[in-house]
Amino acid sequence: MTTHRSTGVVRFSETDASGRFHHASALLWAENAEHEIYRAAGVPVEAFPRRAVSASFERPLVHGDAYAVELVVTKLGRTSVTWAWRVVNEGLTAVTGSHTAVHVDPSGRPTALPDALRRRLDLGGYGPLTPDATVPGVSGGPAR
Repeated sequence: MTTHRSTGVVRFSETDASGRFHHASALLWAENAEHEIYRAAGVPVEAFPRRAVSASFERPLVHGDAYAVELVVTKLGRTSVTWAWRVVNEGLTAVTGSHTAVHVDPSGRPTALPDALRRRLDLGGYGPLTPDATVPGVSGGPAR
């Protein structure tokens, strides 16, 4: 199974008063990784609202920590995609999560996934979409 990997560094604006990353930041990081796949398939990201979201927080990250989001499809439906993901830092899992996105038409009704996206996901062709830069604190190369 192909895993898409996206890297980043915790920004100060992504932390809360405790100095740790705000829980919503992990959801945005996973969403940004998902959007990379949609853009690569040429489909609009705004056509995929959330139906369900869950996350479990294992360890904190702080401003300046490098992280990688690893994202994989767990279910490909007629109108929806369910993703499992995790945020890792220095080889340790900080957050695990999943979410289901439903493809909708301009009126907001569920509609079939675009063929270009389905082909990309069916073939597992959604690995790293940009060269994997070396990010201090994130171990390993692209997950496959």
